Amino acid sequence: MIALLEARRAGLLGRRHWLANLVAGVIVGIVALPLAMAFAIASGAKPEQGLYTAIIAGFLVSAFGGSRLQIAGPTGAFIVILSGITARHGIAGLQVATLMAGVILLLLGLARMGTIIRFIPAPVIVGFTAGIGVIIWVGQWRDFFGLPAVTGEHFHEKLWLLLQALPQLHLITTALAALSLVLVIAMPRLPGMRRVPGPLVALVVATVLQAAFHFDGVRTIGSAFGGIPQGLPTLQLPRLAVSDLLTLIGPAFTIAMLGAIESLLSAVVADGMAGTHHDSNQELVGQGIANIVAPLFGGIAATGAIARTATNIRNGGTGPLAGMVHAATLLLTVLFLAPLAVNVPLAALAAILFVVAWNMSEAKHFLRMVRRAPRADVVILLVTFGLTVFADLVVAVNIGVILATLHFLRRMASSVEVRQATDHELTQEFAHLGLARLPPGVLVYSVDGPFFFGAVENFERALAGTHTDPRVLVIRLRWVPFIDITGLQTLEEVVRDLQRRGVRVMLAGANARVHGKLLRAGLVELVGRDNCFAAFADALAACQRLAESDPAMAHERAMLLSHSAESGPGAS
Repeated sequence: MIALLEARRAGLLGRRHWLANLVAGVIVGIVALPLAMAFAIASGAKPEQGLYTAIIAGFLVSAFGGSRLQIAGPTGAFIVILSGITARHGIAGLQVATLMAGVILLLLGLARMGTIIRFIPAPVIVGFTAGIGVIIWVGQWRDFFGLPAVTGEHFHEKLWLLLQALPQLHLITTALAALSLVLVIAMPRLPGMRRVPGPLVALVVATVLQAAFHFDGVRTIGSAFGGIPQGLPTLQLPRLAVSDLLTLIGPAFTIAMLGAIESLLSAVVADGMAGTHHDSNQELVGQGIANIVAPLFGGIAATGAIARTATNIRNGGTGPLAGMVHAATLLLTVLFLAPLAVNVPLAALAAILFVVAWNMSEAKHFLRMVRRAPRADVVILLVTFGLTVFADLVVAVNIGVILATLHFLRRMASSVEVRQATDHELTQEFAHLGLARLPPGVLVYSVDGPFFFGAVENFERALAGTHTDPRVLVIRLRWVPFIDITGLQTLEEVVRDLQRRGVRVMLAGANARVHGKLLRAGLVELVGRDNCFAAFADALAACQRLAESDPAMAHERAMLLSHSAESGPGAS
């Protein structure tokens, strides 16, 4: 359900909730102001484009999303992806890719695919977010230390060039950045200042100092971008050529997937803090709408922002009204305070991003996972982290998910057990039929676990252990939750091989889903309908009747009974 409608039904749009949401929205808007500009600049866009994104996406996600407390806008997670797209395709290409990503998110939401995002394993998420944090941190060295521009295509090249340029740091720029960093970190820890946004204080202090002293060599928004326009952008439809669509489809999918993951993670965090329950499909619809509209007005990609959402909740936000007030606060800032941004030092924004990078890296959680997680999960974590930093985020996530999937399949396959059932294990079934043991010439094999492509080797190996061919082989499928085409093909091959050797095959205990697949695959016809049983007891009863009617099996049964009598208590 749309969060706005849910909030209305819950009475959260009533007057008694106005003040709390108004205060929370204003505070979040103030917090979002420096972040929106910093994220835009780090993504290769202009600072005002970050503000436009926070205004438009912030309002639309609050209005049409699936979490009543979600705050959306540009985020640090997007920096690596967006800066790469901007470098290759320019701002116009970035905006087209963002629009395409919005369409993808909208379709995912309408197709009710929101829950599938949850299946991305924790080591992959922690690995790529930590990697993004490292890239953001190193990427801000230039503005933090006032270094000259470097031109390296890969991370290790940029890192080496930046290290070589460190002796050329600009002292005043570095001092402003260090002061800003201290203010960002220290403000929440000072008595009575916990609710005062540290990034805003750092931004104001650094801007005032630059405006007062006009330090030479300090890069500002004015010197780098010419300031921020006072007003709102007009609607501009992007030029969409078929060649552009084909070139940008990959980046668009990356933006969509990362946006989906980030927004749903943020919604889960909000649920945990406020005791709410979000609609993941509707959240993707809201994110899709926001990313379709934002680039039409000069914006860039947006998603749910975990830190701003948490700030909203901590300051009393209870519904979508707070997110809309947050957007209105930024709108008023652009309309009336834009000229003051001329003196904002880029060093102050770099200091803010230093803290964002540290928070994104979740260093303590990362190290704890390295120490405590199973070895395979640690490998997946480190591979994803390393590929994110040194190769590419898309490659990292893809390989991380593939490794996690293969590891899961290996564990699932090893958990599937195929074994011969003994008389002792079948005591309960024997009691219902008045039997003491399996009829002679009958073997029972039980399959315990999913019968899929990863488990067929276990099945073949177990049956290969049968040294003599029985007259009847019962394959018990009671504990098989599902079977795939590889399992069906393997089962068919085994059945045909046994039948060629004169062994009668029975299938017993399959659930309705598995039985339907056996029927469609022709296995029911292959073994014969009279050899397929819904209950294992029916299969045993059929084996008993067969033993009594088959002369060879009856003779074998008589021999067994005679042997039992001779070896009984009265035998001499």
